[in-house]
Amino acid sequence: MSQATKQTTRAHRAAPWVARALVAAVFAINVQCALQFIVAPAAFAPAYQVEGPGALAFVQTVGILFLMWNAAYLPVIAQPGRHRACFAVILAQQALGLAGETALRAGMGPDLAALSASIARFIAFDAAGLVLLAVAFFVSLPQHPQMKGRL
Repeated sequence: MSQATKQTTRAHRAAPWVARALVAAVFAINVQCALQFIVAPAAFAPAYQVEGPGALAFVQTVGILFLMWNAAYLPVIAQPGRHRACFAVILAQQALGLAGETALRAGMGPDLAALSASIARFIAFDAAGLVLLAVAFFVSLPQHPQMKGRL
């Protein structure tokens, strides 16, 4: 086996592990955030400028939604080259979240400074997450001849 073939084979074997690590990192941060919202909603309610009896339930609901959105990550972490449709959904969700948060924040006035700052943190995380997920998506493209050209 030539040196170039050995390097290609090593890269081919490493690609799914690189993709798994990138997707798992985004997943872990998402789940950590979700669990914090569920377990300690009072710590986050002021950042979203919500108060009153429904404030804690609102923050917990956001945490539950985060968990729900992350269910699709599990098959991708297990086999990133095989679950391409699921992977594409994750990328679309990340892009939609980033676009929506950015548009939402752009329309906020100075009276929503705390909320705007919270959304800015989500924008930063979602932008970084989108980059990591996109890299993982392309790193894990199937290398089998019958799979080439299929995303």
